[in-house]
Amino acid sequence: MKKTYRTLALTAGALVATGAHAQSSVQLYGLIDLSAVAYTTNANAAGNHLISMGHPNDVGGEPWFSGSRWGLRGAEDIGGGNKIIFTLESEFVPTSGNMEDGGQLFDRDSWVGLVNPTFGQFTVGFQDTVAKDFSGLYGDPYVSSTFSTKEGAYTNSNNFKQLVFYSAGPTGTRSENSIAWKKLFANGIYAAADYQFSNSTQFATGSGYQAALGYNGPNFSVGGFYNHVNNGGFVDQTYSLGGDFRFGIGRINAGYFHYTGKQGSLPDREDNAWTVSMKIAPHGPLDYELGYQQMHVKNAAYNADGNIPNANSGLFDATATTVHNGYKETVYASTFYHFSKRTEVYLAADYMRLHGGYTVGTTFGHTNQLEVATGIRTRF
Repeated sequence: MKKTYRTLALTAGALVATGAHAQSSVQLYGLIDLSAVAYTTNANAAGNHLISMGHPNDVGGEPWFSGSRWGLRGAEDIGGGNKIIFTLESEFVPTSGNMEDGGQLFDRDSWVGLVNPTFGQFTVGFQDTVAKDFSGLYGDPYVSSTFSTKEGAYTNSNNFKQLVFYSAGPTGTRSENSIAWKKLFANGIYAAADYQFSNSTQFATGSGYQAALGYNGPNFSVGGFYNHVNNGGFVDQTYSLGGDFRFGIGRINAGYFHYTGKQGSLPDREDNAWTVSMKIAPHGPLDYELGYQQMHVKNAAYNADGNIPNANSGLFDATATTVHNGYKETVYASTFYHFSKRTEVYLAADYMRLHGGYTVGTTFGHTNQLEVATGIRTRF
């Protein structure tokens, strides 16, 4: 009886497997984003500015746009148009070489799934929430311009990424113990849903579910999502609508988020947030991005540090007796110079202003903050 052996060959950053199925593969990939110089105002209680390597508001000086990561991505053709897929992905801090989340090796992705030509894609494990991947299209001008089954949405560490928390589940914008379904239909309709298990005898505590529905037209995409989160017995809900319009060398994005959160004996917190942004990419190595967003809170209890907690975090102070109203607005801009499809340098800035009772810890009691950064990003 003749034996069949499978061999692995590492070539140009890809680990390719050959064997029983010609289209089976395992790929080693990665991305390094290093914000070389960053300038931040109101970086302490005295109102001093800070010049740093990496973003100062994140542990270890993380980069602005993309979490630096390496990973393994695989697919196996099992016949009949079906594929087994998986992703293992780990994030690190390039300025120090440390893991981004100490003690958690695969802190970005750890999942396996099945792709079926009729029923779509099913994945289980630790993965992005479907609302995060979906709403990035209209919440962030730096990601895909059409809805797809691929992961990846929102920039990394800056004052204009905060809309991402409206798409978070019980464990943040990545769901532990979750099962997700995604399908892009031939007529342009995109649908997705996920459920996160609490892995507790208190079934509802720590569980959550989401659903998203969109449409990719010839030069636009539009859709919305619903998010239901159970945080320690308190229910948080988010509704969102948005889309983009693509024209020649650019695209315009716009989106709206409505959030309500239970706060025990206090009135329900209610957020209304909206954003508009655009990207222009003329022929040549340069592209440009510009965006604006507002996040309004009503009846929000502060967290233990005296600040507005992120939506869906469950971190409000249960002993609080007062609630707060206010809003945060942020304008941001950037430009990228692309040396190739793999490597670019960037210059970016944002300005955030706080109104009324809206406070965030990173401004140390001040009502505004300016951030400017330059860096380099490369992929393999």
